[in-house]
Amino acid sequence: MASQSARRHDKIPDPFELERLAEELVAREQAGSTPTPDIRAMSGRDPSSKHDLPIHVPLSHDNPYLIAETFNVEDFLVSRSHTSLPDLRTELRDYLSALKEELVLLINDDYEAFISLSTDLKGEGARLERLKYPLGELRAQILESRKGLQDIQAAIQDKLEARSKLRDEKALLHLLLKISESVTRLESLLLISHPAHDAPTPLGMAELKVPPHLVNDSQPNDSNLKARGNRAKHLARVATEYTQLLYHVSKARSEKCVFVDEIQWSVDRIQTTLSSDLDHLFASTLISLTNNVDGKISEIERAKATADLTEYLRIYDTLGLWRTAEELLKRDVMQGFIRKTIFPEALAAPRSPIIPRTPLPPTLGVSHTSSLPPRTPYTPFTAFASKQNPFDSAYGPASQSAQLLDESGDPLASLYNQVLRFVERDFCRIMEITEKVSLKSASGSKEKGNFATLIAPPKDDGLTLSNDDGFEIMANVVWAEIGRAIMDELGNIVFAAGNPDEFRKHHATTQAFIRALELLAPSTQSIQSMRSHPVYSAFNRRWQLQVYFQLRWKDIITRLEESLAVTTITPAAHTSITGRGPFVTAQAADVWTAISACWSAEVYIPDLGHRFWKLTLQLIGRFKGWLDSSLPASELPVKAVTALMNEKGSTPSSLSRAATPAPPSETTNAETSATDEPLLRQFSAAIVDIKAMVSLVWALWREEVSMMLPETTGGTEEGISLEEILLQQLNMLENLTAPLSNQLVQILTRRCCDALLPVRSIPSQFRAMSSKRIPTEPSYFVSAILRPVKTFFGVGANGPGENLKDDFMKPISTEVIDNVCQRYIHYLTAMKRAEGSLRRLEKGRRSALSLFGTGSAGKDDGRDEERIRTQMVLDVEAFAKEGQSLGVDVPSTDSFKLLHKMVHTELIDDL
Repeated sequence: MASQSARRHDKIPDPFELERLAEELVAREQAGSTPTPDIRAMSGRDPSSKHDLPIHVPLSHDNPYLIAETFNVEDFLVSRSHTSLPDLRTELRDYLSALKEELVLLINDDYEAFISLSTDLKGEGARLERLKYPLGELRAQILESRKGLQDIQAAIQDKLEARSKLRDEKALLHLLLKISESVTRLESLLLISHPAHDAPTPLGMAELKVPPHLVNDSQPNDSNLKARGNRAKHLARVATEYTQLLYHVSKARSEKCVFVDEIQWSVDRIQTTLSSDLDHLFASTLISLTNNVDGKISEIERAKATADLTEYLRIYDTLGLWRTAEELLKRDVMQGFIRKTIFPEALAAPRSPIIPRTPLPPTLGVSHTSSLPPRTPYTPFTAFASKQNPFDSAYGPASQSAQLLDESGDPLASLYNQVLRFVERDFCRIMEITEKVSLKSASGSKEKGNFATLIAPPKDDGLTLSNDDGFEIMANVVWAEIGRAIMDELGNIVFAAGNPDEFRKHHATTQAFIRALELLAPSTQSIQSMRSHPVYSAFNRRWQLQVYFQLRWKDIITRLEESLAVTTITPAAHTSITGRGPFVTAQAADVWTAISACWSAEVYIPDLGHRFWKLTLQLIGRFKGWLDSSLPASELPVKAVTALMNEKGSTPSSLSRAATPAPPSETTNAETSATDEPLLRQFSAAIVDIKAMVSLVWALWREEVSMMLPETTGGTEEGISLEEILLQQLNMLENLTAPLSNQLVQILTRRCCDALLPVRSIPSQFRAMSSKRIPTEPSYFVSAILRPVKTFFGVGANGPGENLKDDFMKPISTEVIDNVCQRYIHYLTAMKRAEGSLRRLEKGRRSALSLFGTGSAGKDDGRDEERIRTQMVLDVEAFAKEGQSLGVDVPSTDSFKLLHKMVHTELIDDL
């Protein structure tokens, strides 16, 4: 009751909160029509409703600020900002009173249950102690049972481990028994006698003699052949047993058995004996096959020997002794032939024929020493005897037929052919066998593993044979011996670059020989192994290609610079007599000779293609520089002079009466006319040579160079192709033709305008004539106006620009006729001004003489004007016909239209 009276006492002074409302009104007026956020917060209004009064929400248990885990005083006060502190204090006191009342009610409701709980728990402690007592005894029994079970489990595990060890030891004993049995069996199969004492014999001290079962192998009788076939199968069985022995030994060695170390000397002796027997049989079979020069062995015997050889190679592959077999091939077959064939005097010694096993293609082709045409384009495979490309699909490795070189007049090609015949006869079949054996072994190792994996690291791919895995007879036997012999015995001859012609011939022949040798390879893998062989790399480094290019460059450039030393364009009278082809000057012909020489069969080497390409671009640039320095200084064209005069304020080129055109230039004298003739010849010769050079170089690129250069050099860092580079160079050269043709137009215009000078004397000529008849023929000088153009282009006779007739006669004639028409108009304009002045003068005279009655002079003047105008019309029409004979559509040109209109008007305007 006291609190209610206090609250009522607080509300009496300001029951309607007038002071607070007045403060809000003042604040709203100061801030404008919109109250500030603080005022809105104080008023407790929602911003969306500006005119709603604040709602008073009493405190309760649902207030989010009171039921929060952490009570925040500031947030609570902000949420009650519409309530003053005294009112808030009053509300909190009321809420506290309500909480206390609820607590008292809660205690009163649960008091009876609380009192009964303490009464029910009396005596429960002793009861719990009685329940706890038997748990300890039960725990002890459980632990004792657990210990017994663990002991039983450990005993069982020990028995299992002991049994496993016994099983492993039993398996190891079986393995050792297998090893012992294999050793015994192999020693019996290889007829290895046991030493008198039990101590192992050192491998280096043992005498390795030929076993008695391998004696008398070289006699090719029936019994020996049968025995040899049996021995091949016998060795195959021994090799299989030996691989199993090594497998068992490797497993036993992994178990660190002392028995393996004790028996290792027997394994080594077995390996040595097996290898010795295999080498002996393999060598004897090779000798019987390769030394059959006289054909003593029949085809059946050869087939049996080939089958035995296949078996031996399979054994080598199984044992991983690829290099051993290759060494035997080199020692017993290859080295003997190389010593007899390739030696320092081999190129001068007579050739002993090698009898092939199969007929070879006939030797065709052109001799190296035969006469060649002046331009022999480079074509690959010219060193081969056959005219067909040996790298076509029909000449694949499956054919295994040697592609012989053209050996006419070339001892090196003859030597190479002898080597190719030998390889084709004695090694192709062996390489085919090894390829099949290697592929079969690789597929077997991929499926179930190979013996080579026991002694070699694992590979990434079971079908890929590395340089140390598998047979590489082409690389390690054939090419290694041939390449080394050529470098050691014939290096001073084959690789000598002192004589460029011989060097290029040797290089082409040797490269053709290498390609023919690659055709005999059984697979592309063999070719790749051959090209990656160290001897192949050393062989390619021996070629002194840079020295050869320097010699060729010096020869080409020296001859060309001697010709380009003359900086005067001197055209020949008849190019067919001089033998320069389409060129007029000797310098252009020499430049083309130098360019074509870079890509000719006598000079070009594919490995130097990038250098010859650079030299070709330099030669084109050199020709352009020579033209720039040799051509005379150019003159401004007629139109340019006229435009320049107009810019300087001279009389504009208008054909009206108010503004008449000025003459483009003064007439030439006899000295200038004599100077124009050599200029015409020089300019025309330069244009002809430029056109011919561009045409021939582009044809050379399209037909030969584009196919000869490899694609790897087909672009630059900026991504510009070789064709675009060549086009840029040729466009720079061809851009010279535009100013040269302008000079021709300038000179021909000057000459034609000289023939036009008599047109100015037509009025005086007709006035001086006694005959007053109307003219019916054009003037005598009309036919001579365009005669310089016809003479230049050789219309009806030979001229300096005869070779330019097809491409330049129409455009140049069009320019000349246009300039002549402008000069013609200028003369007629000057003539009209002169006649007008004369007309005014005579008019004054007639006015004075009319006093005496003399009036016939006016009639004569009118008749003279008609005759003059008729003559000008005839002359202009005849000029148009002359222009049309040059292929120009004269009536359609603007200047002629103006000229035609001018001659059909009155000669003298009425004054």
